[in-house]
Amino acid sequence: MERLDRVIIALPEQSRQRVRRVLLEGRVRVNRTVERDGTRMLTAFDRVEFDDRLLRPGRTPRYLMLYKPGGCISATRDDRHPTALELLGADATEDLHIAGRLDYHTTGLLLLTNDSEWSERLTQPGSRKPKRYCVDLARPLHQRDVEAFATGIRLRHETTDTLPAILEIEHAHRAWVTLFEGRYRQIRRMFATLGNHVVALHRERVGGIVLDPGLSPGEYRPLEMEEIAAA
Repeated sequence: MERLDRVIIALPEQSRQRVRRVLLEGRVRVNRTVERDGTRMLTAFDRVEFDDRLLRPGRTPRYLMLYKPGGCISATRDDRHPTALELLGADATEDLHIAGRLDYHTTGLLLLTNDSEWSERLTQPGSRKPKRYCVDLARPLHQRDVEAFATGIRLRHETTDTLPAILEIEHAHRAWVTLFEGRYRQIRRMFATLGNHVVALHRERVGGIVLDPGLSPGEYRPLEMEEIAAA
């Protein structure tokens, strides 16, 4: 991020005093609106104009949901495996990144954006955004598993318990799990600690964003404004 007055003072004919004057005169526009506060912090998406000169065009923010199929990795590029970004075809751009990865075999909701502040709000550890998954298991589930998820589980090679999570049993071999953190392969490791094995894992929701039921594996669409705000 960069201050507005520093963008203007970088012009050859400007000085600190002249920058203050042109701001007060209303000759500077940010996103087509007059801006008089030189201390305003600009993002990569802010358009800046001075008189009739375009100083910064501003990037267009992009927010996409992808139905990630199994057999591809949550990465922008890889030499050995197909990547989620490759599924976007011509819509893939170098500035896109993934907000909350899924492992190679896991399917479901994957979010991509070029807005790093937005993705940080979703993924930073303190946000505790709920993430909901459907899990198929090799062995029958029990009430004691529900209680273990609710109190927290000590994973192998870790020194703290997982945060309390919600385990809802649909039937003996299927459950819905809601996590409020994102440790490495967390659901698979939690069930392994309880003596079970995850056969299939599918993410349905991140925060207030739900995978569009109209999408098939490998398909994607832009997020609606309400979905962007729900993150």
